[in-house]
Amino acid sequence: MPAKNKILIADDNQANRELLEAYLATVDCVTDIAVDGQDTLAKVKSFQPDLILLDVMMPKLNGFEVCQKLRADAATRRIMILMVTALNEAGDIERGVKAGTDDFVSKPVNKTELLQRVQLMLKHKDVVDELERLRCYIDEMESGRPGK
Repeated sequence: MPAKNKILIADDNQANRELLEAYLATVDCVTDIAVDGQDTLAKVKSFQPDLILLDVMMPKLNGFEVCQKLRADAATRRIMILMVTALNEAGDIERGVKAGTDDFVSKPVNKTELLQRVQLMLKHKDVVDELERLRCYIDEMESGRPGK
């Protein structure tokens, strides 16, 4: 049986974190929380999430900055990032895309929309991970080296 997906909820507002955790109760996953940008980066190292629900407006590093740092690091660049934001101007969306987010969901969060996006992003990550495993296997076979 495959391991449960890990989802990190990064938001400085406790009510928002609790709401997102409640919405994710129907998803087969393990969750953890982060309360600001620096805490998010620390939790990414210790928790190693598959997906981050990332608030944009947080202290100590905003969501855009966190996203850029995660994308710049080879160890974290493949983590799926869903920005959860009240910002909805075209410039904010463009800034998020440039920072490297995979998708957006607007506040107030619609439960059905959130769950659909989470499920699709986790499926996408599973497919990408499987492709990477197959690529590594093919590389090993072509080079004549047995696997680990």
